[in-house]
Amino acid sequence: MFAGFQPKLSATSREARLVFLGNIQPDLQRDVRAQVPRAELVALDTMNLWIDNTRESLQKTIQVVDLLVVNDAEARQIAEEANLIKAARKILSWGPKTIIVKRGEYGAAMFTKDGYFAIPAYPLESVFDPTGAGDTFAGGLMGYLASQPTLDEAALRRAMIFGSVMASFNVEEFGTERVQRLTHQEINQRFSDFKRFTNFEEIPFDRAMRAV
Repeated sequence: MFAGFQPKLSATSREARLVFLGNIQPDLQRDVRAQVPRAELVALDTMNLWIDNTRESLQKTIQVVDLLVVNDAEARQIAEEANLIKAARKILSWGPKTIIVKRGEYGAAMFTKDGYFAIPAYPLESVFDPTGAGDTFAGGLMGYLASQPTLDEAALRRAMIFGSVMASFNVEEFGTERVQRLTHQEINQRFSDFKRFTNFEEIPFDRAMRAV
């Protein structure tokens, strides 16, 4: 299918602020990356096929992107480390500023050089079709970032939640049927739910000691 495929971006596309390198042969991803030298953020997706068969090329590609988005098994496989934290630290040492690890029903985690952030998955009683959940997460993530004037860690955290919200809708029905009917109100409601689920107040140290 990709024999002889050599993507050439238009002049307009070369000026894109954000770029997502979809799951394809790493040499092609790196070629596209070279065509967008002024992009503010370039993200990368990959899979076990490329990890197994084109490891050296994949590592070269990881070195020239800002954000790697993979699942936990892929992160461990890329780094050849069983411990996810060690795997993330090793990959970060190659060059990317951020790694976002998709963990399926357990949520997602973000690793940076100096920080860590994790969120749960949106609680669902029934999952009808998980196909495409990871792609929907990535789409929601990048779509939210595209709407933000500043791509700092706070924006990345909100983008992770937005991606998780979108993925939670995707798995409720077959294919993209549920996503096609989404309203802004539904999306905003689940975003608010996430904030409520994960928000808590700090316990003052002296109060905690008295309680003990």
